[in-house]
Amino acid sequence: MSRDAISAMLERIEQDNVRFLRLQFTDLLGLPKNVAIPAGQAEKALTGGIGFDGSSIEGFVRIEESDMVLRPDPSTYTLLPWQSRECAEARFVCDIYKANGMPFEGDPRYVLRKAMDDAAKDGYVFNTGPELEFFLFRMLEGRPTTQFQDVGGYFDLAPTDLAEDVRREIVLALTEMGFEIEASHHEVAESQHEIDFKYSDALHTADNVITFKFAAKTMALMRGLHVSFMAKPIYGICGSGMHTNCSLAKDGKNAFYDPNAPLQLSKTCMHFIGGLLRHAPAITRLANPTINSYKRLVPGYEAPCYVSWSASNRSVLVRVPAPRGNSTRVEFRSPDPTCNPYLAFAAMLAAGMEGIREEIEPPTGVNRNIYHMTSAERERDGIGMLPGDLAEAHRALLADDLICKALGPHVVEALTNVTEAEWDAYRTMVHPWELDRYLATY
Repeated sequence: MSRDAISAMLERIEQDNVRFLRLQFTDLLGLPKNVAIPAGQAEKALTGGIGFDGSSIEGFVRIEESDMVLRPDPSTYTLLPWQSRECAEARFVCDIYKANGMPFEGDPRYVLRKAMDDAAKDGYVFNTGPELEFFLFRMLEGRPTTQFQDVGGYFDLAPTDLAEDVRREIVLALTEMGFEIEASHHEVAESQHEIDFKYSDALHTADNVITFKFAAKTMALMRGLHVSFMAKPIYGICGSGMHTNCSLAKDGKNAFYDPNAPLQLSKTCMHFIGGLLRHAPAITRLANPTINSYKRLVPGYEAPCYVSWSASNRSVLVRVPAPRGNSTRVEFRSPDPTCNPYLAFAAMLAAGMEGIREEIEPPTGVNRNIYHMTSAERERDGIGMLPGDLAEAHRALLADDLICKALGPHVVEALTNVTEAEWDAYRTMVHPWELDRYLATY
């Protein structure tokens, strides 16, 4: 960062009357972390970064190599709108460096940057536009519950209540933080909502996903409610997804659009889909990173279970929405909002780029409701299944050289440690379902 740019940034911080700066980053799980510094330390942060102990962060490093540095990305500066303007706070999203000045290979933001730099070698910019769903639950004695705040349904215009108020306040806060909100509405399940914001390049979008979740939780808590991005908090109703629209741009034009091709989808688009489908099992580990994620990926609730694509069918993994021209895109439907967006987007891009470079043709699109097909019909049409649980998904990841290479050995090793610990804790726990099922019978 040049001296002039630093001076301009410091002047802006002073004009905004900022008293504290939050230096934000994410751990391997995609959970936001931050170090708060007084505004007087801004020049130090922008010039050389702020040191911190990386050994205490999930998936980072061992204690004997723990010294790390946060370097703010000036383009991510924004005021936190819920704080008083008399004592304003602002935040930067940061990149993480090692003490020797090299980028930290376990920084999820760095992983995505690498994938995007690789695509840029072929002239492509990767754009993503996620649709985050979430539940608004009541709090009881300061703890979240699964009690609904409203009983509305899809696109319902409910009477004004706390849920409506909170959704509106989230939209207003995000708008103040620079988001271009495209739509907000009630989702299918009770107390379930969705807010969509304009697509951008994948790195900017991943930053926005983390900011979105942080802002939504903050605004809800101020109203005494809890926003949950858990994939399937309640049995028997729809879970929350993060359908991700994605496209490639080249020379300022949408590389997925070809007015003369079948369905007006270019070869680039078709090959990108082919790559996504080839590597879908491994991507699932990143797009659906919790044990609970796989309670959502079951038939009957609009979440994908099968490796397939279509121009319209919503039971498939990859759907191509109707708009064409500059709006041509593919919708990857498996991710849920618990994912680390940096890692999920990096895996999707790596898979799509291999599809383009190796000219991988996708199978025939599926126009039937796959949930109504028999297993024999699915086998005949070459429709495979996504992994059914976290352990299976992680095995698929480890078996996929391309996705492992995109993540790097540090991230793969750290994810393996997390998965083994999580799976063992889950596998050995006695669940209430087991007691209800077996205690009185045996």
